Amino acid sequence: MNKKLAALIALITFTIVAGLHTLDHLDWLTISPVVLMVFRWIAVATVIWFAVTKKSLTTWILVSMVIGAELGHDYPAIAVNFQVLSKVFLQLIKTVIAPLLFATLVVGIAGHSDIKQVGRMGWKSLVYFEIVTTIALFIGLAAINISQAGAGIKMPPEAVHEKLPETKPQTWQDVVLHVFPENIAKSVYHGEILPIVVFSVIFGISLLLVKEKFRGPMLGFCESLSEVMFKFTNIVMYFAPIGVGAAIAYTVGHGGLSILGNLLQLLVTLYVALAVFILVVFVPVALIIKLPIGRFIREISEPVSIAFATTSSESALPKAMEAMERMGVPRKVIAFVMPTGYSFNLDGSTLYLALASVFVAQAAGTPLSVGQQIIMVFTLMLTSKGVAGVPRATLVIILGTIASFHLPAWPVFLILGIDELMDMARTSVNVIGNCLATAVIGKWEGEVDFQKLPAETKA
Repeated sequence: MNKKLAALIALITFTIVAGLHTLDHLDWLTISPVVLMVFRWIAVATVIWFAVTKKSLTTWILVSMVIGAELGHDYPAIAVNFQVLSKVFLQLIKTVIAPLLFATLVVGIAGHSDIKQVGRMGWKSLVYFEIVTTIALFIGLAAINISQAGAGIKMPPEAVHEKLPETKPQTWQDVVLHVFPENIAKSVYHGEILPIVVFSVIFGISLLLVKEKFRGPMLGFCESLSEVMFKFTNIVMYFAPIGVGAAIAYTVGHGGLSILGNLLQLLVTLYVALAVFILVVFVPVALIIKLPIGRFIREISEPVSIAFATTSSESALPKAMEAMERMGVPRKVIAFVMPTGYSFNLDGSTLYLALASVFVAQAAGTPLSVGQQIIMVFTLMLTSKGVAGVPRATLVIILGTIASFHLPAWPVFLILGIDELMDMARTSVNVIGNCLATAVIGKWEGEVDFQKLPAETKA
């Protein structure tokens, strides 16, 4: 606890001292820049010491943000050269897009070969997932348009001269044709995410329809590929502290500490949007199915805490299943709905995707029309179903989405700086949403009556 307190004090000190540096207009406040710099580096040294003792990747990512901001502020000429490190990290993440989407979608569709036996439960789950995640997307869209968190961000000098692919105005026929793959290898090469998704969905359905002797080997391959790509992502994430620190250093180096105000605004926008989503969606749904909310909160508090701390929905899965079983939901319902939800019902992540994608457009100075934003929402409705709840996997979808709309990638570097803090919140909402989904389907199927729970499990 003392270590955490020391680190918290150091972060507060860093924030205050960095803020004092920007208050030059106050005549009564005259502090030597050298003194301010010494205080900041003492604070940085403290959080580094905390990270060394903590030995946590999450902690190092957060600490790297502080180090990067300080380097960018004190040594901007050097810090702007760090961009190559953040680009290395970004390119490594990009390599995951096609194989990860293909493997997870195919396994998500063809892996549930018992869907005929649980037909009603299957379509009810998918309908519920689609309704809830679509609402999440529109709430995220509304939130970022209201807050305008990305507006006014200074564009890097290199981005001004960056050559973007020349595009001609597209008709609705062009948009529809672009959805369907002409050549899957070509789509993978160009990072065109929608054709990859369509190909994967059709492939998964086709695999589900063939005989078991043909389906088994291919499904096993896709499962193995999915697991390998998740591990690939985990390995790449060990480079995340360097990539994130370099991104923040470069950003502050050319834009100053004022850029952090936009990031804070984006972070607050996400947290407020998630809170609104819980209040206007989760709470009414719980009341409709007569779920004892107090008991529900107590039961899921442990898996949600695990998800928040680890930024991984999957790490909380066993505890979440146990919690819902204590809530009276039959194991057969939990075993089908919750794993399916981990591929198709990532409420927090889908809300974040809409919010972050529009933030990129705002930061790039490329405002999207209402029609373009609606097309983006429908794009995300498909792509958000393809990635399970692993740390920072939504970054993969953001890169694919902005590429589809010919937006530059540099604003993603800004999001990287606070992605860890945002991931904690959206992952927690993912777990809450999947726990609630099992309760909804259990009630819808008439498998559970929350008003008649066993005495030992009543609220």
